[in-house]
Amino acid sequence: MPERGTVVQAGVDSTVPRRELGRHLRQLREEARLTIRVVSEALEWSMPKIWRIESGATSMRSLDVEAMCRIYGASPEMTEALTGLAKETRGRGWWHSYGAAIPQWFELYAGLEAAASRLRMYEPQFVPGLLQTPAYATEFVRIGSPELGPAERERMVEVELGRQAILSRQRGPLPQLDVILDEAVLRRAAGSGSMMSEQLRHLVTVSEQPNISVRVLPFSIGLHRAEHANGGFAILEFPTDGLGRRTEPPIVYSGGLTGAIYLEQPHEVDSHAAVWSDIEALSLTEDLSRKFITSIAEEYGG
Repeated sequence: MPERGTVVQAGVDSTVPRRELGRHLRQLREEARLTIRVVSEALEWSMPKIWRIESGATSMRSLDVEAMCRIYGASPEMTEALTGLAKETRGRGWWHSYGAAIPQWFELYAGLEAAASRLRMYEPQFVPGLLQTPAYATEFVRIGSPELGPAERERMVEVELGRQAILSRQRGPLPQLDVILDEAVLRRAAGSGSMMSEQLRHLVTVSEQPNISVRVLPFSIGLHRAEHANGGFAILEFPTDGLGRRTEPPIVYSGGLTGAIYLEQPHEVDSHAAVWSDIEALSLTEDLSRKFITSIAEEYGG
């Protein structure tokens, strides 16, 4: 049962409370043995609306939560706690000001990323957005979204760079970012040699921050287990509340051209965590990775 007076972390939008509220409402519905169709008819809401609520895709009014709790036969204490949580679902993150520059499917990830206490990222193709330089981000957006005009691309770059604020925010604890880059990321040029040299030296610089780890998975190890992951992935873990309980279960995220995959089942998260452990053991140490990245930066001539 959620605690009364739940407070969302400073700088974090409503993503986590929306998802938490949705999980509790789904659990109440299932315990009451009611289908989404029955609930939608009783409340005179559409079935997609119930689905969006339970998946945490929409904010909620306290009165609507009260109505759902009444149908589910929830206790007064649970009803009070969930109506209080509903008030936390109406916050908006910094990225909402960019409107259409952010794909709707990415808004969920932006909220989760901002709320995470630890992020473990494996990337076999490109430098993750959280570690990109402005020049690399600009080239990355240009190649990935050729249909956009200059102004739209500029806004997308601003979004990518804006995400990096979580790594040095002044309010709230800093998240731990652990990144493993395949050597291909360092070898695949983006723009000019000087641009790549600047990007690689930036990786070395940021990796010296206490909350950021960057390690390299070299070609010399040969095939490895992450090859079966079909691309990069991120494992997001979230803070605990006053009772030591996580505010949100761990989630695995994998982005794509037109959407994203979110894996939340324990066995799915555990499988990716096992892959992470395997490639972590094969990766160069942080110190050796910095030296390796620096040597490749020099090869680019910067």
